[in-house]
Amino acid sequence: MSVDMISREVQKIKKKYKETDPFRLCRAMGILVLYAPMGSGNKCCKGFYLSQSRMRAVTVNSDMPPVFQRIITAHELGHAVLHTRSSGIKAFHDFLVFDTVSLMEYEANIFAADLLINDEEVLGLSDSNTSFYEAASKLNVLPELLDFKLRVLKRKGYNIAGTPTVSDSTFLKNIKTAIRKTDD
Repeated sequence: MSVDMISREVQKIKKKYKETDPFRLCRAMGILVLYAPMGSGNKCCKGFYLSQSRMRAVTVNSDMPPVFQRIITAHELGHAVLHTRSSGIKAFHDFLVFDTVSLMEYEANIFAADLLINDEEVLGLSDSNTSFYEAASKLNVLPELLDFKLRVLKRKGYNIAGTPTVSDSTFLKNIKTAIRKTDD
């Protein structure tokens, strides 16, 4: 699925539900959000989406700080919206390493970035000569997620400078490293 198609899907959902908060969006869309302790190490599961017998649920690692739970919920909502046909098969995608899983993770990251980060806020920070990492901090998102948002803006035709980081589809697996960085 292209970045443009994912962005159109995000815009359609924002317009329909008049909402960008992933927790409230899940509720409005009939997706249950569950919390379970899953550890805090690099190898722990951060969250997953599962659809079974017409019940849809996002499970989020309750050991993660709230700011990361928000990102994980948006990411898993991306799976719910974009990958409805494969959700039952790849429910524990965080533990698998297949090319199709990497593509689905990439798409869910694009979805989360476009949902959580407002275009105008990013463009305003870009115009104010704010550094990439300062912008991520002001937007209260991981730099890797901002990198994904900048990719969306480039596809929308904005002239965006390169970023000092190039995120891959698995950056959320290393979220413990990001937690340590924000705690320093």
